Amino acid sequence: MSDYIFTQLRFVRANTLRDVVDINNKMSEIIPVGFNNNIKWNLGHIYFIQERFAFHFAKETLWLPEPFTELFRPGTKPGSDGQIEVELSEIIQLLEGQIDRIESTFKNRLKEKTEESYTTSKGLHLSTIEEFLSFCLYHEGMHYEKIKLLKKLITS
Repeated sequence: MSDYIFTQLRFVRANTLRDVVDINNKMSEIIPVGFNNNIKWNLGHIYFIQERFAFHFAKETLWLPEPFTELFRPGTKPGSDGQIEVELSEIIQLLEGQIDRIESTFKNRLKEKTEESYTTSKGLHLSTIEEFLSFCLYHEGMHYEKIKLLKKLITS
């Protein structure tokens, strides 16, 4: 039953990607009034955090293209023009393959303790691979809701 986490990760990711299939690179960079980021930043941030939480704490190799850390780590935001030097299509391609890599790496390791634990900004303590992956569901869900709101604002 523990493997259900991979089903959940795929479900959440499929919904996230489905909602941006009709968004082009230019649209993804629009920052509506009152917001400090855009759809492209949210997608890149989802990828960055999931990569870090899945692979970094388990001491596995991360797939992070060169500018991703500077562009998408917590506390970052796009410039006032909204432009981000990575194409939306590249971010989407990385998001599409990420869950398969996570499952193939961790399928039999979910209960494994990580060398380093982590406490989220909201106080949740994470110390196993499964706990990190479970938190990714919450994190992506938060940003998915932001993406839906941003999409509604830029397409209405």
